[in-house]
Amino acid sequence: MVLLNFQRFPLFRQSPMKCALSMNTCLTRFQVIAVTLLISGCSTLLHQELFAQNRTQLQDEADDTAIRIATFNASLYGKQSGQVLARLRGGKNRQAIDLASIVQSVRPDILLVNEIDYDNEGNTVDAFGDEYLEIGQNGLTALKYPFRYAIPSNTGQPSMLDLDGNGKSTDANDAWGFGIYPGQYAMAVYSRFPIVKSEIRTFQNYRWSQLPSALRPTFPETGKSYYTDKVWEQLRLSSKNHTDVPIQVGTRIVHLLASHPTPPVFDGADDHNGCRNHDEIRFWTDYLAGPSSTYLIDDNGKAGGLPDKALFVIAGDLNSDPESGDSRRSAIQALLKDRKLRDSKPVSIGASELAGNDTSHATASFGKGRQMRIDYVLPSRGLTLKDTGVFWPSRKDRESQWVGATDHRMVWIKVELRP
Repeated sequence: MVLLNFQRFPLFRQSPMKCALSMNTCLTRFQVIAVTLLISGCSTLLHQELFAQNRTQLQDEADDTAIRIATFNASLYGKQSGQVLARLRGGKNRQAIDLASIVQSVRPDILLVNEIDYDNEGNTVDAFGDEYLEIGQNGLTALKYPFRYAIPSNTGQPSMLDLDGNGKSTDANDAWGFGIYPGQYAMAVYSRFPIVKSEIRTFQNYRWSQLPSALRPTFPETGKSYYTDKVWEQLRLSSKNHTDVPIQVGTRIVHLLASHPTPPVFDGADDHNGCRNHDEIRFWTDYLAGPSSTYLIDDNGKAGGLPDKALFVIAGDLNSDPESGDSRRSAIQALLKDRKLRDSKPVSIGASELAGNDTSHATASFGKGRQMRIDYVLPSRGLTLKDTGVFWPSRKDRESQWVGATDHRMVWIKVELRP
């Protein structure tokens, strides 16, 4: 439930119903929409309309106690290495301009981007930051992100193993994470606050078989394992990476827990991608269990999960809807119910228009009737949730033309750090 301060709006200093029935003054479009939505009980959608029409209120209002955190699958990938960087050079790429316009509208203090190319020097991440985010787009104010982290990825990294059993070991399906070139579909963090890089934990090399009770895929008609023993003993869990990124916000540390599990499709009855998606999500449930999860060993050899009282936000395109779709939903359902976090369940006007109801939680659109909730920003209970949303404007709004830059929508939260 989003709580509004109605004292900010003169119309609401008396009861909303009384105001609606005794219109002695000429109401603005903003006020009419607000009253209509309030009376119908759509308080969250009311907020979305206020957000859409009053973006200037978001201009860098955050400080060290109240911050906005977002995840955004930007679909910045190409057909070969270096192609995305080449497109971004010069600041004229239409897709990147639209993506940056969305970012500059929401204005997150900490942003996780899914599906942006990784290169060792971070050139692609810097190009998007320097030439798009830090340049005002479509009349919006530029954003400065002095702290950035290009996250290494398993995508396109050759395993030199025949993972799909077709007799070859050099296909895109044979990479540690599906990809036609190294670094495709990777992740990056942009932050207004310092990233404590010396304390970052990555689990890029963590083997799937190390996870207790891992879902090893099998052919249902025979019970035979999809992966040979040789492959299973070496196969990595993360299709991209699982990363704990500590960020210094004032005197506090907030852990951004970032991942992008494989889509639970593009397989057969063995459901090997569905199994992997499930366990990639389940990883975070185990990580939140704390230091006792000693079987979770990061790439530097440190064992255990997140410290018990740490502040955190789980973010990313998790490729699993808790209510529909092809994933094994038990993992995302368990994560959303974890006692250490809060599920904000944001809604949007755009998704609700497509769904025909006012409570759609969808964050991605894959065609007619294929709107799903798969992108998440989940804060720990040690953070006070002040606001949340999905950037998905009404198709009647000018901003709606930007969302076609990707099939995902930006999800964001505003949280307050308690003293």
